[in-house]
Amino acid sequence: MSALGPVGQEMQKRLQEALNPTHLEVIDESHRHAGHAGAHPEGESHFRVVIVADVFEGKSPVQRHRLVNEALGELLRERVHALAITARAPGETP
Repeated sequence: MSALGPVGQEMQKRLQEALNPTHLEVIDESHRHAGHAGAHPEGESHFRVVIVADVFEGKSPVQRHRLVNEALGELLRERVHALAITARAPGETP
C-alpha cells in the first residue's frame, strides 16, 4: 500500500476529528478500479475505511455508515466514487 494522497489524507483527518477513533485505516484501492466507471485518471476515487470508535457502541451498521458518511461530507459527493466501510465499536471482533 502506498502513502495516501491529498484526498485520502483529508478523509483521514475528517474521520479522526469527527469520530475520535481508537483505530483508523484509510486505504486507497483506486488502482484496482482503473478504467472502471467513476475512476478518476489521477486516482483517489475508490477507498476502504476500517474504523473502530466508541461512538459506534450500540449503533446499527447503517447508523455507523451514516456517521462515517457525514464526517466525510462533500468528499463523498464530489470526489470519492466508492467507499467500503468496516465500522466497529471497541471490543467487537472483525
